[in-house]
Amino acid sequence: MIKNSIELLKQRLTGDLLNDNLSTTLYATDASVYRKIPLAVAFPKNTHDIKELIAFASENNIGLIPRAAGTSLAGQCVGDGIVVDVSKHFTQIISVDVQKKQVTVQPGVVRDELNQYLKPHGLFFGPNTSTSNRCMIGGMVGNNSSGTTSIQYGVTRDKVVSMKTIMCDGSEVEFKSLSKAEFHEKTNLETLEGRVYNNIYKELSNKDIQKEILNEFPKSEIHRRNTGYAIDELLKSNVFGGQEENFNACELLSGSEGTLAFTTEITLQLDEIPPEFSAMVVTHYKSLEDCLSDVVPVMAHGLHLCEMMDKVILDCTKNNKTQLENRFFVEGDPAALLMLEVKASSKDALEIELKKLIVTINKSGLSYASPILYGDGIDKAIELRKAGLGLLGNIVGDMKAVACIEDTAVALEDLKDFIGEFTAIMNGYKQEAVYYAHAGAGELHLRPILNLKKSKDVALFRAITTDVAHLTKKYKGSFSGEHGDGIVRAEFIPFMIGENNYALLRRIKGYFDPKGIFNPGKIVDAYPMDESLRYEVDRVEPEISTLMDFSDSEGILKAAEKCNGSGDCRKTHHAHGGMCPSYHATKNEKDTTRGRANALREFLTTGKGSNKFNQKELKEVFDLCLSCKACASECPSNVDVAALKAEFLYQYQEQNGYSLRSKLFAQNTKLNRIGSKVAGLTNAVYGSKFLSGLLKKSVGVAKERTMPKVSSINFDKYLQSIINQDLKPKTKVVLFIDEFTRYMDNGLGTDAIGLLSRLGYDVQLFYAESGRTYLSKGFLKEAQQLALDNVKALKVFAEQNIPVLGLEPSAILSFRDEYKRLVPNNPEVAAIAKNSFLIEEFLANEVEKGSLKADKFTKEPKTIKIHNHCHQKALSNQKVTFDILNLPENYSVSIISSGCCGMAGSFGYEKEHYDVSMQIGELKLFPAIRKSDDNTIIAANGTSCRHQIHDGTGRKAQHPISILKNALVN
Repeated sequence: MIKNSIELLKQRLTGDLLNDNLSTTLYATDASVYRKIPLAVAFPKNTHDIKELIAFASENNIGLIPRAAGTSLAGQCVGDGIVVDVSKHFTQIISVDVQKKQVTVQPGVVRDELNQYLKPHGLFFGPNTSTSNRCMIGGMVGNNSSGTTSIQYGVTRDKVVSMKTIMCDGSEVEFKSLSKAEFHEKTNLETLEGRVYNNIYKELSNKDIQKEILNEFPKSEIHRRNTGYAIDELLKSNVFGGQEENFNACELLSGSEGTLAFTTEITLQLDEIPPEFSAMVVTHYKSLEDCLSDVVPVMAHGLHLCEMMDKVILDCTKNNKTQLENRFFVEGDPAALLMLEVKASSKDALEIELKKLIVTINKSGLSYASPILYGDGIDKAIELRKAGLGLLGNIVGDMKAVACIEDTAVALEDLKDFIGEFTAIMNGYKQEAVYYAHAGAGELHLRPILNLKKSKDVALFRAITTDVAHLTKKYKGSFSGEHGDGIVRAEFIPFMIGENNYALLRRIKGYFDPKGIFNPGKIVDAYPMDESLRYEVDRVEPEISTLMDFSDSEGILKAAEKCNGSGDCRKTHHAHGGMCPSYHATKNEKDTTRGRANALREFLTTGKGSNKFNQKELKEVFDLCLSCKACASECPSNVDVAALKAEFLYQYQEQNGYSLRSKLFAQNTKLNRIGSKVAGLTNAVYGSKFLSGLLKKSVGVAKERTMPKVSSINFDKYLQSIINQDLKPKTKVVLFIDEFTRYMDNGLGTDAIGLLSRLGYDVQLFYAESGRTYLSKGFLKEAQQLALDNVKALKVFAEQNIPVLGLEPSAILSFRDEYKRLVPNNPEVAAIAKNSFLIEEFLANEVEKGSLKADKFTKEPKTIKIHNHCHQKALSNQKVTFDILNLPENYSVSIISSGCCGMAGSFGYEKEHYDVSMQIGELKLFPAIRKSDDNTIIAANGTSCRHQIHDGTGRKAQHPISILKNALVN
């Protein structure tokens, strides 16, 4: 019956409504510990669609669960009704009023992207979160988010001027600031809006109710308080005898988690961009108590940021490549540290403020180190702090830092005593809790370490949450500071604010939403906090064997389970980094690291049959993964989807067979070897529009693609021909002639040999196939055999400490990455990994040692723009390429701020992927190249990247080594 209704509803919507198995699976979880399979997922395009959804929900008594980025920690976005995702279409910045310092947006606008848009106007939206590069304004309003900046700029509720909403009866209502007279006019309306205002007035004008609210709600000086509906805020209006002139129901809707109305537009009050000059003092402590003791005195300095990280979080940063670089300022092994940022409008004023702060720090004498950071150093420290949530997913195994009591906020003067008692509670449960976050706002994100797959820990989950609720109540704190009540804390609202106040909240919910269709189970009539968990309790763990080794995560299932839903992969191409390129193009949840990990977790857990990988949903979810490996370094939980995809493809194809096209791409090296023997004929076929068209059509290659030419050269003879007998070689090196260099990029191979030889290196050549083409198509047995063969050959160089240098990043870096999974627990593989280098890495190191200098190169000025390979960005770094291309004195070098080029080996050649491939290129890379004049040299060290640049822009990119070779003098 309901299925038929859903099909009819699809026809009434202009946007999409999906109820397939994959879609409902992807939207069954958020960043919390909960899982509820929704009935369907809607992507409304306009208010008409939302009205249709509301009417359908009302007719069928089905809940509507609003969702933006889906990064909620308390389960706000989880429900068994229809999830309504506004992140795809409700993304417009509608207007900016510079004079009023206001902006009107739709709820799907990303917070950081809004601020990028506002920057030319000298304005910004102050509330911040650790998810600011993907969280959306609608979610921030729903949770009343605050983040690191609240001590200066307040919380989201403070910034909401007005909200356009659709009520449960389909009426459109704008909530905004009203004078006392305007408020009373509203109460006389014969509409749902009028009845809401009238009932609010009747309730809150009652003196006994006012007294009950003031007695039971958290202390008013705690700015971060989101327990239930903010009825205490409404009492500040002169309508109810308060000091504020106007009444604004937006204060009630902010933090209401979408339970009262559906928001379509939000007008925000903005602030001027913060002072230009800033410095951050990072105080280090040997104990948590010392750290907390410093909070009150340092907060007297008007700080713009006062954040804390403890040892548990800091230790997690050691295992994440991106964050390892960001922890440069950490001295020793602190139990905790505070990040204290001061800002000023001039350097002199900044130094004055900084000196005052340092005097206070020195006076307490509690910290053992206090490094001062400026500029980029501050940005890195803030990124380290922001990564805290996701980094907790790095804990290997089933024990995880669980969000349940992570949102407590108390008055600043109570913080130290509160934490002391909290620690005593944790000690009573033999728990080592995690402490981090907003010390300056009296809020720390406190998390117990639990295994919610086990019933005994689920019992602890409830017991610990209950005990901390009582502790928070003792200090008259807020149990929900900024993450909301959701499922995990809503059950405790009656205790936190009293039964009478809770009954009032239920009545207010009823006035707005009498049928309870808006996000049911949240705030009032709550779902139980220890049910509907992500994992079946006391389950028998599925036995899943893999060819690749995932023992670093205790198996492939737990590798997928490391994803905690923080959604770093949902940042768009406007943010730094490259994760996830296909999501950048499609904006579909299934094309994120989170979506892929969630799908793999779900189907490996619930799948039937002996081969749990044999699921069409998994085939779909991995289809657009480019195996760029950005997730391996950018995902705080280190969820390496490229490795997961390779294993999935292998397992799926073993049961369902390997397609002809996959075989041809996987065995591309063999074909190129044959083709290179008759290179003229092969290239003539590839160059013929008719013949290449037939070839491409027959195997499923996009007709728009140019075919890479093949060639052949005797590299050994070439090396012998250019050796300078008069030049004494200074260092022995091995140049890896990979499968791409050997048969397609001959010129690159000769350039590398020529460059190294003329620089005085004793060059030895190593010919091998890395296995990259096999890995990309899931031919793991073949890739494993190549790895075994190469390990035997390469170990000699490792034993002799002769560095192996690679030209193609995806080939050489496989020695450092996939080989560890293909040939596990092998010390020879570890030695080879340490002995394998991108050629740029090696030369950059030579520059740093002073062994390679600018006098070898031309002084002719040139401009160069670099696009680096994704695997280099993930597994190495871009600076090495930048450094070596800066060797010639007058070369002006810059790195294009681009993610993946979109080609990714065979991906961009496949006809069904061509459009997405080109969309990815058009996001950043192609426009940057087109803006460059014809004299600018485009550098790209990936063979796929060079082909993509040519197909997308018509420009010919060069490998950095070819550019350097051409720059040699004498």
